[in-house]
Amino acid sequence: MAKILAFTNQKGGVAKTTTTLNLGVAFQELGHSVLAADLDPQGNLTMSLGLNPDTVRPSMYDVLTGGVGIERVIHQRELDVAVASIDLAAVEIALSSLIGRERALSKALMQVADRYDYILIDTPPSLGLLTVNALTAADAVIVPVQCEYLSLRGLAQLERTLELVRENLNPRVHIAGIVPTMYDPRTLHGREAVEVLRSSFGDLVFQTTINKTIRFAEAPVRGESVLKYAPDSQAAKAYRQLAREVLNGKKI
Repeated sequence: MAKILAFTNQKGGVAKTTTTLNLGVAFQELGHSVLAADLDPQGNLTMSLGLNPDTVRPSMYDVLTGGVGIERVIHQRELDVAVASIDLAAVEIALSSLIGRERALSKALMQVADRYDYILIDTPPSLGLLTVNALTAADAVIVPVQCEYLSLRGLAQLERTLELVRENLNPRVHIAGIVPTMYDPRTLHGREAVEVLRSSFGDLVFQTTINKTIRFAEAPVRGESVLKYAPDSQAAKAYRQLAREVLNGKKI
């Protein structure tokens, strides 16, 4: 059965989608089969793989609310992706009256969990019902954190949400690691933010840092991961290094 990893941070713009996509492709390069599930109504993961979230149907909205099998929303691209559409923005209303609404994603993923080694879930920048669904389905959570002071403050809220999910829905879910992203080693603020992160969370913080680069903005325009778009770049090398660290760390 697949190991399920949720990529979560209630703050937006922290490279959650970038990390989900590129880590998934790096896992594939190491010989693993991977499904990426887009649970963000913005559909950035879907779009980053060359699909249009405004027109793609059916999508994860139909899986979560309409009983559509998840196989019908999986598209084969650079890696398999269960696509999102703008309809996901209304999923909380659609699920609000359903019993077991927090387990809708978990039940859907069970249909394909034996086909993959890893399922990676890209979540929206909130701790609402979609993210709770991801945490309920996941074995572990990877938290991308932008290397700025204000980005560090939301981690306490995420930990409280995880504690509630463990108590009520999924006792096994835990933080596998924190990924410092958008790091600029030339700035004092960036270096200090990483120091604060490591002093506060210790071994939970991965040694690999993901540096700022224009490559991460360019690759989605081509509908590609940075590993395909610029395979020899420092950005691609960083995600390959992170993949090895995640897989060898035994925290998932």
